[in-house]
Amino acid sequence: MTSRFAVIEVRPSGKEACRTAQEQAGGRNRWNGVLPLRTLLVEQPEDADEPSGYWMTSLPATTPISDLVRWAKMRWRIEHDYRELKHGLGLDHFEGRTWRGWHHHVTLVTAAQAFLTLRRLDPKAHTPA
Repeated sequence: MTSRFAVIEVRPSGKEACRTAQEQAGGRNRWNGVLPLRTLLVEQPEDADEPSGYWMTSLPATTPISDLVRWAKMRWRIEHDYRELKHGLGLDHFEGRTWRGWHHHVTLVTAAQAFLTLRRLDPKAHTPA
């Protein structure tokens, strides 16, 4: 599946955008009322009539589109890894009560995730038929 992407500079509106702009300016008295520019990345698949994905960032619009797309799509990889950690490796199976036990559990799960990732990326790894 291929998509087309567009980068647009926008000024987001709403209470949250106003509050953030005021905080960045140092309070209501120093804010000039102009919301900061944000970069909006829009995805439209080749076979679709309308855009299907939107991502807003504080990166400048001069950031290469390939970088914006890679970072926007990285969320899927992170969610996939987290789901694998929880369901495949037992990240959510810890039932202890101590910080040391939880830290030990998370460390072992993370090591297992690193091992499986390296095995998956190894071109010489033998896979069952």
